[in-house]
Amino acid sequence: MRRGDRSAGQAARDSGLAGTAVRDWVRQAQVDAGERDGLTSSEREELAALRRENRRLREDIGILRRATAFFATETR
Repeated sequence: MRRGDRSAGQAARDSGLAGTAVRDWVRQAQVDAGERDGLTSSEREELAALRRENRRLREDIGILRRATAFFATETR
């Protein structure tokens, strides 16, 4: 398809896939190849991992705040 011998819609029909999925894959392949602006696959993976870590750290902070408040009232 990237060689230009068929469209994304035709490739999707031939493969039994949704046309939007094929177009998204082609777009991401172009980004990964440097042909188009956007986040590469590795950058997307890193961003997702950082967001997961951020969410976990925020939960940890919440737990520590509650524990601090609990022990502060216990020691009075």
